[in-house]
Amino acid sequence: MPPKKESYRSYGERIIGLFVRLLFTREEYSLTRLTELLQCSKQTVLRLLDDLQRSYQVELEERRLGNRKFVKLRRPEGRPLPRTLSEMEFNLLLMCRDFTAHLLGEELFQEATRALEKSQALLAGDGTRSERHFAVFRPGTIDYTPHQTTIRTLIQAMEERRILKLEYKALEEPRAKILYVKPLKVFSHRETMYIHARLARKPGQRGPAPDYEPLLAVHRIQAATMTDRRYEFPRDYDFEAAFNQHFGLVKQNVFEVEAEFYGSAATFAAERTWSPDQRLKWIAPHTLRITFTASSEWEVLAWILSFRDGARLLQPDSLRERLKDNLRTMTEYYSVII
Repeated sequence: MPPKKESYRSYGERIIGLFVRLLFTREEYSLTRLTELLQCSKQTVLRLLDDLQRSYQVELEERRLGNRKFVKLRRPEGRPLPRTLSEMEFNLLLMCRDFTAHLLGEELFQEATRALEKSQALLAGDGTRSERHFAVFRPGTIDYTPHQTTIRTLIQAMEERRILKLEYKALEEPRAKILYVKPLKVFSHRETMYIHARLARKPGQRGPAPDYEPLLAVHRIQAATMTDRRYEFPRDYDFEAAFNQHFGLVKQNVFEVEAEFYGSAATFAAERTWSPDQRLKWIAPHTLRITFTASSEWEVLAWILSFRDGARLLQPDSLRERLKDNLRTMTEYYSVII
């Protein structure tokens, strides 16, 4: 038998959550919506509303629409709160929250929601705004809910300039390794969250710090612990120069890429920026040639293959040969009779 919804939160947490939501958002809520937000039954919501009015003298306005009941907080007449957010600013914040929901994870998403609800009280007018304009399509995304503690530790370490001890298991490694790092930047790339850092000396190690900047996937960090050691943020650090100059997340030797796109693939490719130095040339009504610099061969291969027969790699020659080898291997996969 599944556990009751009421077992997930205490009465105190629910009544505080209900009051804060009514106070800060100034919205009118249906009983159905409140059951979803508070994760409990309608009977529990009705009891919470009754307790707010009887025990805490909170004045509520109620109305019915058919068989649906709506409630909102009754506000005293008086001087309005100062306006600090425009409607568009608030909507943009909602959009940023919802577009990054899959990266935040459940706990941080709810924290962002609470922050927005408190900000909503400072909007002009009646303060009511819909939260249902924006969404994100999630196939292929990573659930960051189990990694909330790691993300909070990374943020705190960057704020306090603390060296981190990480247990990190790379994609192809059999077991996790211990790393001591100076965290510099958390960023997202293609539905994945990364931390860019510089290696720090291990405890008791002498001499200069290792000259290496690891790029670590946040979801592969098995444990993150702040140490008592501090570091100075490097004055020469430039994230844009490191990552937003060439195509490719992985940083290897830079090389030039030339590719052709056909039909709808050409239109799709022309709508996007693949590298800051890209050059686009239409050589026929439905044929586009793109040239840019890249720093990761396997990412270029995956990019070309993602367009199927809509794209052709022209340069460099060495990568064309690797692509042919990949295609031969893929053909062999599907030529085997099972």
